Amino acid sequence: MQKAGFSQHSPTNRLLFGLVITLAAVLAYSFYITVQLAGLRKLQSEMVDRNRKDSLQLLRIQNDLNSVALAMRDMLDTTERYPLTAWTAQFERMRQDLDTALKLEEGLAVANRTPDQRKFLTQSVSQFWDAIDRMFKLALTDEAEARDQIRLSLQARQQALSGAVSRLLVENNEGEEQAAASIAKIYDGVQRQLYLFLAATLIAIVLTSLYLIRSNRQLFARLAELSEQRSDLAQKLISTQESTLRHISRELHDEFGQVLTAIGSMLRRAGKQAGEGTPLHGDLKEVQEIAQTTLNNIRTLSQALHPVLLEEAGLESTLDWYIPMVGRQAGIELHYEKSGTPFSVEPSAGVHIYRVLQEALNNVSRHSGARDAWVRLKYSGDSLELEVEDHGSGFVAEKMQRGIGLVAMRERAELIGGTLAVSPRPQGGTQVRLQIPREKVESHAA
Repeated sequence: MQKAGFSQHSPTNRLLFGLVITLAAVLAYSFYITVQLAGLRKLQSEMVDRNRKDSLQLLRIQNDLNSVALAMRDMLDTTERYPLTAWTAQFERMRQDLDTALKLEEGLAVANRTPDQRKFLTQSVSQFWDAIDRMFKLALTDEAEARDQIRLSLQARQQALSGAVSRLLVENNEGEEQAAASIAKIYDGVQRQLYLFLAATLIAIVLTSLYLIRSNRQLFARLAELSEQRSDLAQKLISTQESTLRHISRELHDEFGQVLTAIGSMLRRAGKQAGEGTPLHGDLKEVQEIAQTTLNNIRTLSQALHPVLLEEAGLESTLDWYIPMVGRQAGIELHYEKSGTPFSVEPSAGVHIYRVLQEALNNVSRHSGARDAWVRLKYSGDSLELEVEDHGSGFVAEKMQRGIGLVAMRERAELIGGTLAVSPRPQGGTQVRLQIPREKVESHAA
């Protein structure tokens, strides 16, 4: 149930949803920017650039019309000795250039110009050149009449054409200003949207960070709670284990020990009554030895399950008895070293130190393959240290981390406020080091 409840509060789903929303917003904004930039590119290429090219052609047309106006002014000069027909070639060159410019301008005319407006200039110029042709034909027969036609009609038409071209140039300038305003408006919109997007992104980052901080705080609080529960459970399990072992030890010592002691006494009395040298006396003697051996084994097992010696003689005396005994049983040469000034250790803390030593020596016997090990008990002014070292093959780190024995050793070390370090030796083998502050284990009993 705890695991299910714990997973319901996981921020993963919300974070994934937030990530999807953020990516969707980034894609949407990228599409918006792309569309705006494409619009700018189109506006610049189709309106601004085209309008400028059209204005250049209009200026070319206006320049040609001005050249025509100058030519007609010179034609009206009476001091000229050349006939009017002599201007035919010059007018033909201006006409060709003007026609070329008109064709180019018609292809570059801005989109907002109506078809009638586009045709007006071409038709007006065509009519103007028709009038020029008629003037030159008239000049063949009557130059005076031809000059009157220039003065009264052709100059007015030229001025009208120049005015029309000037109006088109003004319209182009106005179009450029409108295009520039549209470009500036688009830039302002993109800039505004960019600021809004950045603000929204920052808000999303802040909200996500706050949510992550809150979720992490909840997760760490939950982990701390679970760790505390685990520690409480470990303490209860260890306490239950010690209580059970103490009960079994007392049952073995008190019940079975007393029974075997009584059996031994009865066998001794029966042996005396049977008389020495009889077969019955020998059998009783053998049974008595078996009972005594069993009694010794039960007492040893009782001490191993719960060393009553800890309560009676203290930690140091218990280790003095236990280390040689376990060395004989496991077939390992144990080198026991003590240093420092001994101080009294609380029996409740001594039990945990004894269990750590018991598990460490079991690991040496079962896993290291070593025939020698060193046990060091160090008393100092501020701590008590217990070291178990072997020169065997060492432990596999992964198995050690998953082993119940190592977990129990660490829990016992924490219960008495100490630290447990299990590390491989550079020369081979393993060192187990338990260090406890003196104030956590020292007995202050009178």
